[in-house]
Amino acid sequence: MALYLRIVSYLRPYLGVFVVSVLATSIFAALDAFSLALLIPFLRTLFASQEDVDVAPPDGDPLGGNGEADLMQRLMDGTVGRFVDLGAPPSEAIQGIILFILVIFLVKNVFDFLRNYLVAWIEQAVTRDLRNEVYDHLVDLDLGFFGRTRVGQIVSRLTHDVEQLRTLVTKELARIISSVLEFMAAFTLMLLISWKLTLVSIVVLPGVFAIWGPLLRRVRRGDRTILNMAGEVNSHLQETLSGIRLVKSSGAEDHERKRFRRLTWGYFKAFIRTERFRALSHPITEMVGALGTVVILWYGTRLVLTGGEIGGEEFIGFLALSMKLYSPVKYLGKLPAIIQPGLVASERVFEFLDAPVEIREREGARSFSGVRDAIEFRDVSFAYSDGDHVRGEEVLKDISFRSPAGTVTALVGPSGAGKTTLVDLLGRFYEPTRGQVLIDGEDLQAFSMDSLRTNLGMVSQETVLFHDTVRSNIAYGIEDRVTEEEIHRAAAAANASEFIDRLPRGYDTVVGERGTQLSGGQRQRIAIARAILRDPPILILDEATSALDSQSEQLVQRAIERLLSGRTVFVIAHRLSTVQKADRILVMESGRIVQRGTHTELLEEGGLYGRLHALQFADDGAPA
Repeated sequence: MALYLRIVSYLRPYLGVFVVSVLATSIFAALDAFSLALLIPFLRTLFASQEDVDVAPPDGDPLGGNGEADLMQRLMDGTVGRFVDLGAPPSEAIQGIILFILVIFLVKNVFDFLRNYLVAWIEQAVTRDLRNEVYDHLVDLDLGFFGRTRVGQIVSRLTHDVEQLRTLVTKELARIISSVLEFMAAFTLMLLISWKLTLVSIVVLPGVFAIWGPLLRRVRRGDRTILNMAGEVNSHLQETLSGIRLVKSSGAEDHERKRFRRLTWGYFKAFIRTERFRALSHPITEMVGALGTVVILWYGTRLVLTGGEIGGEEFIGFLALSMKLYSPVKYLGKLPAIIQPGLVASERVFEFLDAPVEIREREGARSFSGVRDAIEFRDVSFAYSDGDHVRGEEVLKDISFRSPAGTVTALVGPSGAGKTTLVDLLGRFYEPTRGQVLIDGEDLQAFSMDSLRTNLGMVSQETVLFHDTVRSNIAYGIEDRVTEEEIHRAAAAANASEFIDRLPRGYDTVVGERGTQLSGGQRQRIAIARAILRDPPILILDEATSALDSQSEQLVQRAIERLLSGRTVFVIAHRLSTVQKADRILVMESGRIVQRGTHTELLEEGGLYGRLHALQFADDGAPA
């Protein structure tokens, strides 16, 4: 029940519009059933002889039948009888009835249009709100969440699952209400014709709802498997497209085709297995409806031919209404299977919405403006976690050092030593498992995350550019706060203005997805221009030149030298030649700092730094 209430809660902002749609649906359902009831005066007038017209029925029974027929006659007299003279000659009365039926259909379809339009409006509004809520929560989640969740699963839940949930919240809910109202309208008119025949007609209905237990459990499990498999297909597709250069350069097209076919085959089997049970809903409800119709035909003919309780025209009208009655019953009977994809999708979407934001801003956190004294790591240890549980051994172990303001601290060591994880703690992308990271003697938690990250510049080996213009990529996140002149100055300082001016549309050139229209050196210079424009007091360079050719590296290196001025800098590098001028070098291995000092001091000390230095210079063909 809690799940249903949470799903329906998304209608709250649009409750007024939803109420209007329900009213329109109510009027439509009433007119739809009433249009079938109009068969009764039409058939009576059509088949009546002149003698029947002249002969009045017994007192107190205008139709010559029972009390229910009397109620139906009063309804007709109060509606169609107000506009059509039913006592007129048959040809005139029939023309009036036909015209009245036409007007009823016109009004009915006006309300049908209104309800469909309002439901569609609510559908799209709810879809927009759902996607916005999921997206807003996703961008607030910590890097740890994205480290343990495949991107394809995230995209699948934000698109396909939200679409399923939208259908459940709006479209199916509207159909449920419409079916209930249509059932009530038809049922009421059937009671007015004959309460005995009405009771007989519904005796088979409980059977529709009694057969769904086992099927429902199987369909629910199957729908979750289907949605999970859809996420895996999306994940594989995204991974293949992201690494298409590697796929082609490795001649691995057939390998990827086989992997993709295994996933699509698994999805196919899961879908067909679940659909087999869902498909049983239609024939079962169809047979129950057919059984109900047979019972009505058998018992109704007895009332007409032997008991004389209702006339032939009333029985035909009753049959038409019973068809209208069984239509919503069929839908409601299939409803448990129909709504299962939406329920499972809602569970998957809510799993994301309920994923906790593990790194929260402390109440009363103040704005961070820069480093005055020093950045200090004090006995810091860190291990990745799966939500509430630590995953694996510690990546950082008892890290302690101090970087004075305005100095350059280099982090070197083999891959997997924990260098990138260490600088990630500076932006509070992760929180230390133990220990503290302090700026000017205060824990990072004393500062608001927005101000802290705004004042933190990062230039990494894998430059992130968006499918947007050069201008927008340089001014990313602050485009509304900088001038065109400031953007041009930042590009010039990053040695980027020369190649930007040669682009087809200059600063208005779209760089392509992930900057594919630019070379590696050009992408790096755009990233440096972005950092220069933001003018951050803390700068992190993570292998910023390792993937560049010599000419590009020289241009980028000169731009970096301008960027370093007056900032507190952390440089991660495998090439030791790029960190020789650092004020302090920290040598890391297996999550620990094993050496620290200047380039000269570490060479004299030997150890890991000396071995790395000797190995690199030997590889370069120079004496160690």
